[in-house]
Amino acid sequence: MSPFSIGIVGAGAIGRLHADVIAGTDFAVVAGVADPTEAGRAFCEEHGLRWFPDHHSLIAAGGLEALIVATPNQTHLPIGLDAIAQGIPALIEKPVAVTVAEGEELARASARAGVPVLVGHHRRYNPIIATARETVQSGGLGRLTTATVLYTFYKHDAYFDLAWRREPGGGPVLINLIHEIDLIRFICGEIVAVQAVTSDRIRGLLVEDTAAVLLELANGALVTVSLSDTAVTPWSWDLSSGELPNYPAQPAPVASHFLSGTEGSLTLPGLDLWRYDGQKSWFAPISRQTLPITRESPYLRQLRHLRDVVRDGAKPLIDAADATRTLRATLAVHEAARQRQRQELHDG
Repeated sequence: MSPFSIGIVGAGAIGRLHADVIAGTDFAVVAGVADPTEAGRAFCEEHGLRWFPDHHSLIAAGGLEALIVATPNQTHLPIGLDAIAQGIPALIEKPVAVTVAEGEELARASARAGVPVLVGHHRRYNPIIATARETVQSGGLGRLTTATVLYTFYKHDAYFDLAWRREPGGGPVLINLIHEIDLIRFICGEIVAVQAVTSDRIRGLLVEDTAAVLLELANGALVTVSLSDTAVTPWSWDLSSGELPNYPAQPAPVASHFLSGTEGSLTLPGLDLWRYDGQKSWFAPISRQTLPITRESPYLRQLRHLRDVVRDGAKPLIDAADATRTLRATLAVHEAARQRQRQELHDG
């Protein structure tokens, strides 16, 4: 069978990561890269890839089975609609769009045309997350009561040299917290209400640097998230999971997620499962079992899944409609903080 032919739109950091992942496989090839910048052209020349100035010319060249869209958020809707119009399935990086209305428009267009649109919430493909989801949803923790998430890390000063990272929409809520929102929805259940407080007191920029978030789930569980991109800690999925090689390995196991239920609890990313062997009581000894961990790049698994969706008709693990629900909950964090008021979530 011929290699799975993929076009990439955007040659920034995430687009290059996708290109590297594809280059390391024996089942997929990069048909071309669309990027209007000289840096994008240079990247293509360096790696022997066909360069195109925009996604229109990339699509017009033909031969694409799928498109990966790794461009600024405001371009996701028009590029996604163009791909759908040409019958080309797309994997769009998160967030699916800038607004809920745009996400819904993309989802409707995908459904009408029968052309899949996947969204790059890559953590769903991590084997650790898959094991945690199975453990929770199979009743391994009993009835879920609470979850505590720490997403605290330090962004170096040069990160903010790009102006958009200092402006509304460029803070850690929409860039980072959206990963946690999607992870909670995927593992623990649907979010029905949001409360939040944000602060910009450390850096004094137009965007938040810290947030405290409370999520209410449909199953009655409560989730708290502590978020800061100006805190010197190892307590974040990116630093503790070993998911990406560009983050340094931690000298000792570090937990960033704590899931609690009536029959047990689970920490991530280590997958330590805590249960009573006999009577349930805080006076009784509690045992720890570490669940088996399979390590594989979530980006590779995501790519393999994209191929299965396109060629074999597999159901997308997360499509535009599902990703829009993640976006809705994430945007509600900003609204809850702005209004200092609980926000209820409703589809449509």
